[in-house]
Amino acid sequence: MKLNIIKENSLIAIRSVRSNSMRTILTILIIAFGIMSLVGTLTAIDSIKGSLTNQFTSMGANSFKIESYTLKIKVGNGARRVRYEEITFDQANEFKERYYFPALISLSINASGSAIAKYKSEKTNPNVPVIGTDENYTFISGQEIKKGRFFTKQEVNNYRNIVVIGSQLSKTLFDKDNPLDKVISVGNIKYKVIGVLKSKGASMEGNIDNAIILPVTRVRQDFLFGNSSYTINVLPEDNLSVERAISEAEGIFRIIRGIKLEDESNFSVYKSDNLAKMLLENIKYVTIAATLIGIITLLGAAIGLMNIMLVSVSERTKEIGIRKAIGANSTTIKQQFLFEAIIIGQFGGILGIIFGITMGNAVSLLTSGDFIIPWIWIVGGVILCLFVSIIAGLMPAVKASRLDPIIALRYE
Repeated sequence: MKLNIIKENSLIAIRSVRSNSMRTILTILIIAFGIMSLVGTLTAIDSIKGSLTNQFTSMGANSFKIESYTLKIKVGNGARRVRYEEITFDQANEFKERYYFPALISLSINASGSAIAKYKSEKTNPNVPVIGTDENYTFISGQEIKKGRFFTKQEVNNYRNIVVIGSQLSKTLFDKDNPLDKVISVGNIKYKVIGVLKSKGASMEGNIDNAIILPVTRVRQDFLFGNSSYTINVLPEDNLSVERAISEAEGIFRIIRGIKLEDESNFSVYKSDNLAKMLLENIKYVTIAATLIGIITLLGAAIGLMNIMLVSVSERTKEIGIRKAIGANSTTIKQQFLFEAIIIGQFGGILGIIFGITMGNAVSLLTSGDFIIPWIWIVGGVILCLFVSIIAGLMPAVKASRLDPIIALRYE
């Protein structure tokens, strides 16, 4: 008997929702936008987190760098870079020779961020990064060769005029032609292309797909003027303690730079995933803010739903009186209006979840992340909509159930 009453109330609720289609659609959209802002933002944040983690993992999860910069990130105050004394080429090379911990070491330097590359009549915009490095660059940076090969140690030591280019730069200069063994010009100097990197997309390290990679010795000769600072990249062998490797590296480099025991280091040592950890730590504040905004939006939607249900009670007072007169009790009337609120809320929630996943994965596409189906937020959105619907529908349902049937029948 009880199941029949629930089924009948559900059918009456569906008919009522359909009979007020315009009002129902507007209410569903209000709830949908609330859920969309919550699910969409949180999906986008999950995508950004995944993208950051992948980018820094590809650089070598246990690698670290020695630089002349230290980076501090503060929420609200932006990023601040403090520069110490430059790391010279001789200091970097001495470290490479004196560091006996089992590890790969690579020297690198950003020579330019606004170079122009040419091949015959093709020319790039003045936004091509030029990176100088040695034969170990691909092993430590996580880059892979798509065509050709990378430098050898002998080629670096012999100042060879060779270059490895990014995949985007290859398309710009050569379109579908094979770039290997072709000669390109950077400024007034010519280099032979020996390799093309696989596409990785833009990252915190810059757009390597549009970059020119030269032997560090060529960069010193062709690009650098005045004081320039090198970066020392270190990748300890598998299963070795990174903290121990960092401690030993800092000790050796302090000796190389002649730093006294009581003085602070005038260089920075940090793991490749430190920046990702700092960014992920700060993203949690964005997550909290997005959640609060979504909840406030849903609160507004709940108030709108409650208002519409109260209007519905007023409009259907006579119908309530008739139902009570033919035997419907207060609980049955209350269920009917609660079911209406829940149906509207769940339709709004489903629509909002679809919009939110679409919006969040659009951001994922822009950040070169993976397609995400946020099951936690989907389940959370459904439960939240159910909760909002019950809260918003309870007061109108109670009001409807308490109507006096005689007064309700006379209402016009």
